[in-house]
Amino acid sequence: MVESNNYQMAIDLLCCHLGISEDEAKQQLGIATEQQINKEISDTQSALMGLISEK
Repeated sequence: MVESNNYQMAIDLLCCHLGISEDEAKQQLGIATEQQINKEISDTQSALMGLISEK
């Protein structure tokens, strides 16, 4: 992911200085992986389908 490469130094600094994982550092910076984005989209679609079927 291009965005992740642009923030690699910030990710490394957060990991080293705060002792957090790379995924946690990306989350703190607001960088989501494609897999995370797809999961959020799927979760949203499922929730919307649940609202439609309740009517």
